[in-house]
Amino acid sequence: MKKEITIGSRESRLAVIQSEQVQAWIQKAHPELSVQILTMKTTGDIILNQALEKVGGKGLFVKELDRALVDGRSDLSVHSLKDVPMELPKELPLLAFSHREDPRDVLVLPEGVTKIDFSKPIGCSSKRRMLQFARLYPQATFATIRGNVQTRLRRLDEGEFSATLLAAAGLKRLGLTHRISRYFSEEEMIPAAGQGILAVQGRAGEDMGFLADFNDPVAEACAYAERSFVRHLDGGCSDPIAAHAIPDVGHGTLRLLGFFHDEKSGSTFREEATGSIKQAEALGAAVAGRILAACRG
Repeated sequence: MKKEITIGSRESRLAVIQSEQVQAWIQKAHPELSVQILTMKTTGDIILNQALEKVGGKGLFVKELDRALVDGRSDLSVHSLKDVPMELPKELPLLAFSHREDPRDVLVLPEGVTKIDFSKPIGCSSKRRMLQFARLYPQATFATIRGNVQTRLRRLDEGEFSATLLAAAGLKRLGLTHRISRYFSEEEMIPAAGQGILAVQGRAGEDMGFLADFNDPVAEACAYAERSFVRHLDGGCSDPIAAHAIPDVGHGTLRLLGFFHDEKSGSTFREEATGSIKQAEALGAAVAGRILAACRG
């Protein structure tokens, strides 16, 4: 086993904090290892004036990190699982999943504001969030907002938008819980697959046994169910899609909520099912199958 470990990370403050969490865990559990962080700017961080689906999707946030792993400049990458493409190179598998932070989406208003001003647009770049928010607030309009969390909050506070929609997990990791104006339940706004979970990626065939105790088996099962759902609905496409698994560890089950919007027909589908936590991927496929049947019917 290597004695020096390099973690590849995006340059954003949130990405670095997430990498530091993994770094701190490794150093505490394995003080014999020296762990450093290598930051880099990804294509997704550079192209901010276009919607993600128009310039290559979420994979834009991981390409440079993947290259660093392949080149040997890094040994691990830490990602927000929701940003990890569904199809991964076999030589770069996901090795471990963190305990899940709060998976919910939240509403953030300008500082000092207590009500949404619907005369201004909601700043949002996620069709998944926009569609589900519009179901709750049909009078809402939207404008694209990109950039890191701090950039979005600055633009919000400067008056460009009436509100923005973000992940609770990111705000909590940044110490910005006080900016949350409202939490949406998982039923009100089904989160993106993997939201709230950190994924650790590495090279196949290398000894990464030091990560064994870092891995959270419940979060892993949720991840498998949610990502299976997305894959079976062709998660590489730009159609808005969401999946969230709610574990019942005492009964050994997962309840999976699924959301899919067919851009061609304009139809939105929501399905759910409960299954064994040991059959997480099969559960994801089953819920996706219900939606595919509804699309065809």
